[in-house]
Amino acid sequence: MISEPLFTLTAGPVQPSAETVRALATPIYDQFDPYFLELYENVTEDLRIAMNIQRPPLIMHGEAVLGLEAAAASLIARDDVVLNLASGVYGKGYGYWAARYCKKLLEIEVPYDEAIDPASVESMFRTNPEIAVVSVVHSETPSGTLNPVAEIATICDRHGALLIVDSVSSFGAVEVDFEGWPADIVVVGPQKALGGPPGLSIMYISDRAWAKIDSNPDAPTASMLSISDWRDAHKAEVKFPFTPSITEIYGLHSTVAQHLREGPEVAWERHARVAASTRAGILGLGLELWPVSEEICSPSLTAFKPPDGVSGSDIRSRCREQFGVMISGGYGELADALLRIGHMGPTAHPIFAAVSVAAVGQSLVDLGVNVDVGSGVAAAMAANAGR
Repeated sequence: MISEPLFTLTAGPVQPSAETVRALATPIYDQFDPYFLELYENVTEDLRIAMNIQRPPLIMHGEAVLGLEAAAASLIARDDVVLNLASGVYGKGYGYWAARYCKKLLEIEVPYDEAIDPASVESMFRTNPEIAVVSVVHSETPSGTLNPVAEIATICDRHGALLIVDSVSSFGAVEVDFEGWPADIVVVGPQKALGGPPGLSIMYISDRAWAKIDSNPDAPTASMLSISDWRDAHKAEVKFPFTPSITEIYGLHSTVAQHLREGPEVAWERHARVAASTRAGILGLGLELWPVSEEICSPSLTAFKPPDGVSGSDIRSRCREQFGVMISGGYGELADALLRIGHMGPTAHPIFAAVSVAAVGQSLVDLGVNVDVGSGVAAAMAANAGR
C-alpha cells in the first residue's frame, strides 16, 4: 500500500491548515436550516471584505473550472469578437471555451515561459477595434508565470472591452484588484493560495458584466453553467438553485476567516518571501528556472527545468518515495519540460522552501547528478532572511 506523503508541496490543491480540516468535520445540516443559511451569508460577506469589493461575490458549486467555463458561456455573445491571451496551457485552453460562444476568436500567444506584453494587446485593439471580450490568466499555474493584468485591464477598459480573469492561483498570494484594475469577471479558487479545499468557484462580477449577461439571450439558465441562477443565492431568503456543497462551504468559511485574521497584505508578503526563498534554493542547486526572468515568476509556485539526462518523473518519484515530499510535474504539453514546487496558503512558509529544495537536491544526487544540496538549502534560507 502506498504511504501518505509527509509534505504536499504541489501546484494545488494544497494541504489545508488543521483549523480548516476541523471545519470540514462539521456535521452536514440541511441546506435550508437557519444555521447554514446564516453561515452562507456570513462567508459571502467575509469574502467581500477579503476581496475588497462593494457587493458579495457569487459562489458556484464546483471546482474553479466550472466558474471559468460559466464565465465564457454567460458573458460571450454569439456576435462577439473575443481576444484570448495565451501564455500557458490554461490560457490556451480558455480559447477553446471562448470559441464555442463567439463569432470570431483572436489570440495572442507567447512561449509558455513568457508573459503577455501589454503593448501587443494595445496593438491588437488598434487593428481589431470590434473586440468585445478579452480573457487572460493572472497566475499561469502550469508555467509558474504571472501576467501584468493591471496594465492589460487598463487597455481593455480604454477600448470598452470586458475582461475575464482567471485568478485561481493568484488570489491570496498577490494583490488581485477586482474593481481597481478594472475587471469584469474574475474567478478565484479556494484550493490554492487561500489554502482551502477544492470544490467551489468564487466569482467577482462587475455591473457591466451583469448587464451583458442579462442582455445575452444565450446565457445559460437552469443549468450547472448558469451564473444568473446563483446571483442572489447568498441571501438567506433566496432559495438555492440546487443543493450547495455544504462541506466545502464550511471549509471556505474557516479559510477566509484565517485569511482575514492574517491580513491580505501580510499574506502577500509571506508568499513573496517564500517564493523568493524557493527560487534562490533552486538556483543554488545550479538548476534553471522555467520562466525567462524572475520578474514574471508567480509567487504561488516555482517552476524549474530538470537537468539534462534526468527525467522530471524520476525526480518526482525519488522525492516522494525517499523523502515523503510530493511536488508537481509539468501539465499538458509541458508534462516533461518542467517541475513545480507549490508554496501557497499554509505551505507558503520558510521551512517548506528548505524541505522542497533539500528533497529535490538529494534526489538529484541519488540519481547521479552532481549538485551541492547544502548550498541550495543555505541559499533558500539566506534569501528568506534577507527580506
